[in-house]
Amino acid sequence: MDTPRTCNVLMLYPRFAADSFWSFGESCKLMGVRRPAAPLGLISVAAMLPGHWTVRLVDCNTASLSDDDLAWADVVFTGGMLPQQADTLRLIELCRSQGKPVAVGGPDPTSSPHIYAAADFQVLGEAEGVIGEFIAAWESGARSGVFTAPKFQADVTKTPVPRFDLLNFEDYLYLGVQYSRGCPFTCEFCDIIELYGRVPRTKTTPQMLAELDALYEMGYRGHLDFVDDNFIGNKKSLKLFLPELAAWQRAHDYPFEFSTEASINLADDRELLEMMAAANFFGIFVGIESPDPATLAATKKKQNTRRDIAESIHRIYGAGMLVTAGFIVGFDSEKVSIAGAMVDFIEEAAIPVCIVGLLYALPNTQLTRRLAREGRLHPNHDMGPTIGGDQCTDGINFDPTRPMRDVLMDYRQILESVYHPAAYASRVDRLMTMLDRSRQRQELPVGDIRGKVRALETVHRVVTAIPEAHDPFWRTFLNSAKRDSSSARIAVAMIAAYAHLGPFSRQVISAIDRRLAILDGPPSNSTANIAMAENRA
Repeated sequence: MDTPRTCNVLMLYPRFAADSFWSFGESCKLMGVRRPAAPLGLISVAAMLPGHWTVRLVDCNTASLSDDDLAWADVVFTGGMLPQQADTLRLIELCRSQGKPVAVGGPDPTSSPHIYAAADFQVLGEAEGVIGEFIAAWESGARSGVFTAPKFQADVTKTPVPRFDLLNFEDYLYLGVQYSRGCPFTCEFCDIIELYGRVPRTKTTPQMLAELDALYEMGYRGHLDFVDDNFIGNKKSLKLFLPELAAWQRAHDYPFEFSTEASINLADDRELLEMMAAANFFGIFVGIESPDPATLAATKKKQNTRRDIAESIHRIYGAGMLVTAGFIVGFDSEKVSIAGAMVDFIEEAAIPVCIVGLLYALPNTQLTRRLAREGRLHPNHDMGPTIGGDQCTDGINFDPTRPMRDVLMDYRQILESVYHPAAYASRVDRLMTMLDRSRQRQELPVGDIRGKVRALETVHRVVTAIPEAHDPFWRTFLNSAKRDSSSARIAVAMIAAYAHLGPFSRQVISAIDRRLAILDGPPSNSTANIAMAENRA
């Protein structure tokens, strides 16, 4: 019998385009890490490759790609999300110049394959549904091709444990695992339902516990993020899984502290909140988008209507889980200024970390298709940014119904208000009074990288770098320290987050000011001039 021929696969995780609200660059430095999150997608694909193939991973956000890496490779795998588009294209060009065939995949190549035409292979859609075809083609001698998975049909119950061994744990603030894919809702601007469908598919409990076992045996302790599109999309399945997850945590003395993303209707289900608290969840990202019910209805985000959203968030706090939230400015339904209402809502809800962005029409969404029909999409609307911030902070890629100046002024006012040091500190303080951590493990496990963070030193470093934050931040920290150690730890994490959010918000405000100056200048090709100004920035 012939011995199977090995293949050296070099996996390259592209750099994200400069800085963004999501990068938390300065905060990572405070925590002694290089990036917030590890590349779960690539190490999941790595686990699907034949056992006789050899895999090497280089995260270009944390390490340099060497000539030796390229010389070793038989084929290069790369790809990712829209903010990684520019670096993915750079890597493709680099590899092909060295005579190395490149296979590209991930959300952005799947949504905009035409942009990645230079790649030798395109592996589009969910890897479980198509990777076998690529492997067979490669082993039969093919050195180019397009392989497209059937949509929404990947059987995630057969997804293997990711190759966590390829990661350097110390590079990241947290690692990720995935329980489900898809979301039952129909938000117009979201690409999740286009990529993964509206029927959430879940892994089995034994699968998930096997992933936790693998990380535990490798010595990882600390923050794990369930990267699901909507963790509660399939409540029936989730309620069977969570008690088993809690039991596993108890049996292993709570080595992990979990976060995830979920829709706001989580707050309606007290049983589910209790289950998540018992499993040691501490944080939830929620897409709130707008405080305006008309906007939520117009964008088909119906799960956020017919409810008091601030009260819903407070119920999540009452279960011991903090909320970070996403907000968007620039919807068609904004007939007048939205800034005051959004700032008031953020203050009422007491959400410290608010990721506020300008509306961006992602490729292949309901929004993009509607704007195309209306003739409002800008040329090259699916081209990612090459410099500056992410696609949200770089600006709207279509003609808004409101004057662009009004939209930008709203955005500027919101950022200036919510990231003023005193306002941010006040929200942290109020969050701590509502956060009931009695159900969760109070202390971090031994070996958690966050345990190396010294509270007093961290606060001192932040306020030294941002002097205007000195008094409100120290006051907030001392208030939290008087309550309990868990509150103090979370308050310090929020203060560390501000080390990035505060300065970056001011960078975005400066970019907005430059755009406003162009809009207020002599009549000209405003779109082209704005782009030139952003390139100079």
